[in-house]
Amino acid sequence: MPAWLKDAVFYEIYPQSFNDTNADGIGDIDGIIEKLDYVKGLGCNAIWLNPLFDSPFKDAGYDVRDYKKVAERYGTNEDLVRLFDEAHKKGIKILLDLVPGHTSEEHEWFKKSCEADRNEYSDRYIWTDGAFCGIAGHPYIGGEAERDGCYMLNFFKCQPALNYGVLNITEKWQLPTDHPSCIATREAIKDVMRFWLDKGCDGFRVDMADSLVKEDDEVKSATGAIWTNIRAMLDADYPEAALVSEWCNPKCALKYGFHADFYLDHHGNGYNVLVRDCETEGGDHSYFKKDGGDGPQRFLADYLPRYEGSKDYGYISFITCNHDTPRVTKALDISEIKLAYAFFFTMPGVPFLYYGDEIGMRYLADVRTKEGGFHRTGSRSPMQWDASAKNFGFSEASSEMLYIPQDSSADAPSLAEAESNPDSILHTVRSIIALRHEYEDLQADAPFEVVYAKEGERVLVYKRGNLLIAVNPSGEAAKIPVSDLDSISCSNLIYGIGKADFLEDELVIGAQSFGVWE
Repeated sequence: MPAWLKDAVFYEIYPQSFNDTNADGIGDIDGIIEKLDYVKGLGCNAIWLNPLFDSPFKDAGYDVRDYKKVAERYGTNEDLVRLFDEAHKKGIKILLDLVPGHTSEEHEWFKKSCEADRNEYSDRYIWTDGAFCGIAGHPYIGGEAERDGCYMLNFFKCQPALNYGVLNITEKWQLPTDHPSCIATREAIKDVMRFWLDKGCDGFRVDMADSLVKEDDEVKSATGAIWTNIRAMLDADYPEAALVSEWCNPKCALKYGFHADFYLDHHGNGYNVLVRDCETEGGDHSYFKKDGGDGPQRFLADYLPRYEGSKDYGYISFITCNHDTPRVTKALDISEIKLAYAFFFTMPGVPFLYYGDEIGMRYLADVRTKEGGFHRTGSRSPMQWDASAKNFGFSEASSEMLYIPQDSSADAPSLAEAESNPDSILHTVRSIIALRHEYEDLQADAPFEVVYAKEGERVLVYKRGNLLIAVNPSGEAAKIPVSDLDSISCSNLIYGIGKADFLEDELVIGAQSFGVWE
């Protein structure tokens, strides 16, 4: 386990929407370098960058045309190396986004794979043995290559699936996972990783990490074997490099070699019911909803088995949001979000803050799709630095050139406004992250224990090491007898939102309040 992950707090930057320094309406690497002090000032000591690689951008860069080349719109390979260097000078680690499951249809590997004559790339992708032989249960394309076959897609038409083999083979054209061509695919991805690690990258967030081997078993053992092999390479050659998976099954992901696994916004899971229950039927009963929210039991029923089953192997990563998820402002108001973020940043594991969430940026439901974003586009609008500046200080380009339109409402949030407002969510984010850095008991590996969570009540009380934490998201104050807290003796309040204190023989926690005691 890289030691630096213990106290890591990540800031996710969607590069094209963060800061534009050349007035083309699209963010760039120089723009990220320019804002490193801002990121550090938030308390974030690590950054995850969404894909920066050469791409036709039919899926916002998740359709990679060249893994070893920075897309021209962001800068050059030398610019990215300079970002690594400048970030490291400030004590900031950088994770790149690795997309191992597919490439762009414009990747040179795929072009060679499409040729009629056999070559070293013929099996780099998953092909059937005839142009009229489809692929059951998967999207596929036929009739667009000289080759007599159809090829599998992972997502969009532009994203042919790389071939790591098939576990449960049912067709003669399918290859086993130990086939030399499938091993060559794995080694090609390891080569990409080494290329960037040697240039100063600190690790990777891995896109759709569980989807490599097709027709895998329930616990993805064949895909897991690939990551175990890759982890062995990292442990031997790059022991301080981190691997974070988009898997959302830490019992699998962490045992197979990932250091951390995202707790994602999947329908009906524990994260979803904390802040995004509006996506399910029956109304919004999100735990952090002031009115009509449920107690913490639905969350705990999902989270606790995941935590207990994975804590000895690595970390779970809570997110405020990400580029695929509606911003939480779609469902909660700022008073509710403050409590949710205080909770996220005091939980075990390695947390991720999505750019703009620290100022309460909104999900823009009415923007048109951009580069395959569709419903995700509304969470990818350019950062709003200063309402008094052109395009909120994001870019000097004309507004119609912006990558995605910005929030046009009269009260659109901005960093400048948040800085001047002592009650803004920005100050809550900074203060709770600072607290996390100050107390080891709030960091990634400190123990977690539920102390109080009663059916029909909204209050949740939990311990991190020797610290006691209580949250009450409801609109009514609550009183908890000390006798119900397992003889907890913490009484010194070191952090609070709202009103929270021990009075005589009871814990009193006000409406929409949060407290940390030692």
